[in-house]
Amino acid sequence: MKELYTRTLSGFIYVCILIGSILLHKYSFLGVFFIFSLICLNEFQQLIHFKKISLYVILILGFIATHFIKIPITITWSFLFVSLFVQLLLLKDLLFIRIIPMFEKKKYIVSIFYLISCFFFLTLIPFDQFGNYNPTYIIGLLILIWVNDSFAYLTGKNFGKHKLYAKISPKKTIEGFAGGFIAAIIGGMLISYFTISLSLIDWIIIAAIVAIFGTIGDLIQSKFKRQAGVKDSGKIMPGHGGIFDRLDSILYASPFVFLYLQIITYVS
Repeated sequence: MKELYTRTLSGFIYVCILIGSILLHKYSFLGVFFIFSLICLNEFQQLIHFKKISLYVILILGFIATHFIKIPITITWSFLFVSLFVQLLLLKDLLFIRIIPMFEKKKYIVSIFYLISCFFFLTLIPFDQFGNYNPTYIIGLLILIWVNDSFAYLTGKNFGKHKLYAKISPKKTIEGFAGGFIAAIIGGMLISYFTISLSLIDWIIIAAIVAIFGTIGDLIQSKFKRQAGVKDSGKIMPGHGGIFDRLDSILYASPFVFLYLQIITYVS
């Protein structure tokens, strides 16, 4: 019972910090997520046994360039497509390779174009091409992640019979994934009803992206933890593990969501 109280309290504080920072101001949002990015980078470096100060320098300079210096759109798009390519390579490693090969050069590439870049694109999601801040996008994204995770767990626990990927995550089931996916779609429909930021179809597509790629992100992080021989990426959140444990799904999904938002912006 004490563990449940601890888990509930730390989760409540985490959600309050997230939602509060997003709603308060764009700079409080950027500040909190910048701190989270530093923590996640440290946790990820521990997982892959790769401590390099240069990665923190890249993270800090990249964050400044992303939000405080007007960089050419071609650079952003180039960085996005390289990041998506690395994300898909990690998916390939997840599916077809027993142990993800992590020689030193690959550790640099994965750290930059997986973890660091995901934070860049996650924090770009609530901003339009003119720099206007719309917290609805990022709050909606978080709600979809939480709905997908919660209903995947509940459906899998009560109805799960077929393992989704037992070698990496024995508790995940196909039924759980389906339950989370359907719940996320319904969540997207409800978000579109209560907001005017995007159309119904757009929120449904984003919900599908979140459910699919968020699950993949969770599995990839689970594989890294399995290779490292640890249960959690960190201990900063009692009962939950590390910040990376809480953000792995949304981080992996964020470049794909960002790409979709850019596509509908240029098409419309």
